[in-house]
Amino acid sequence: MTEHLDVLIVGAGISGISAAWHLQNRSPSKTYAILERRENMGGTWDLFKYPGIRSDSDMFTLGFRFKPWTSAKSIADGPSILNYIKEAAAENGIDQKIRYRHQVTAAEWSDADNHWIVTVDTGTEEKTLTCSFLFATTGYYNYDQGYSPTFPGAEDFAGTIVHPQHWPEDLDYTGKKIVVIGSGATAITLIPSLVKGGSGHVTMLQRSPSYIGALPAVDPIAEQVNKYLPEKAAHFVNRWKAIIFSTAQYQLARKFPKYMRKTLLTMAQRRLPEGYDVEKHFGPRYNPWDERLCLAPNGDLFKTIRSGDADVVTDTIDTFVPEGIKLSSGEVLEADIIVTATGLNLRLFGGAAIRRNGEPVDLTKSMSYKGMMLSGMPNMAFTIGYTNASWTLKADLVSEFVCRVLNYMDANGFDTVVPEHPGNSVDERPLMDFTPGYVLRALDELPKAGSKAPWKLKQNYLLDVRMIRQGKVDDEALHFTKHRAPVGV
Repeated sequence: MTEHLDVLIVGAGISGISAAWHLQNRSPSKTYAILERRENMGGTWDLFKYPGIRSDSDMFTLGFRFKPWTSAKSIADGPSILNYIKEAAAENGIDQKIRYRHQVTAAEWSDADNHWIVTVDTGTEEKTLTCSFLFATTGYYNYDQGYSPTFPGAEDFAGTIVHPQHWPEDLDYTGKKIVVIGSGATAITLIPSLVKGGSGHVTMLQRSPSYIGALPAVDPIAEQVNKYLPEKAAHFVNRWKAIIFSTAQYQLARKFPKYMRKTLLTMAQRRLPEGYDVEKHFGPRYNPWDERLCLAPNGDLFKTIRSGDADVVTDTIDTFVPEGIKLSSGEVLEADIIVTATGLNLRLFGGAAIRRNGEPVDLTKSMSYKGMMLSGMPNMAFTIGYTNASWTLKADLVSEFVCRVLNYMDANGFDTVVPEHPGNSVDERPLMDFTPGYVLRALDELPKAGSKAPWKLKQNYLLDVRMIRQGKVDDEALHFTKHRAPVGV
């Protein structure tokens, strides 16, 4: 007998734990399991092991709505975040619902049976589960392989080449000269941590710069709030203060990009050595928030450069050479270790093959409903967090909405829901209104968004609260039906 569950959640990271908590809390009659391909929960926070791994969102919003982050330390390290996720799971019995080493390789919707048929590889066998509703909480990047372009001459380099996604935990970098290729959040996190960990000189080699903002690692307002208010009240105040601040900062940047650019460059200039070429090394060609704004807690990257322990080189790579990297300018950067912090590869649904009635589904022809369901795909939802704010804010909203849909179906006798493609009445837009390399490389493989609600992604938590948490479930874009068994069955 094939095991059947009401809901299968795929992925035991932040999104999966959020999905499980909401399901238990809001739809307690539903049976469920979490399928996790790896040997531990935590997703990103269990996978990445590079020095200094930390959040680039404040913990008051990266933390769950249902579990207060009680520290005033708003920027937390990876091990602390992983411990927080495990605590949330254990406190609510969610850890007992996780099935490790269960990689979903295929998911097929059967109209005849009105359920999902999910194929799972456990490493020792392939097995099949069925479920009435499939909830994909796998994130959007490839856990197997980070993005690393082909560098000419890489095989000639005499030292060690490392990608942060596959950092060897036994790598000894004490006293070593290190070149970090890249200017994103990973590079900006790594460099101060490598210096603090005893490396020799570190160089950040970038083709083009990123915007970097400096915020205190410990929130001084949260310190006072935690001191004078009870835990739940403090959590509410700290969380909403962080939401309003990040939303206002983003909206300000989009409406007045020149002002925000000047503010960020001035912030950098004040922390860097006198006469430093801030425009060249920290002044991108794009506007603030065209790509995600990077965060330097307490301005740590700027302090490391000011101390002389690190520097930034803005140039392009000609070739790797035995002693390091030869630049297009002719300069050679000597290195014992080269870190290719060159980004991620996107992959939806953990790479599982998605089919309907035996036919592969072309995801590029589907349109995303509220950024969480796909047109033509019955009884399925997925979580993709915000690109301009904390991932968890959106994850919690998606989990709430899925429960609202399930409860609405139960109350009204429906057992199938599918978003119906709006056709020519809505123009297609990219799924993500966001232009970093890892998104641009994958746009042709992703579903589409639309030009107007509910198909348009607004990347605004306050608007999404109204649309997702407070909006009606029986939206005209959603088609609810009662399954009819074939004659003779």
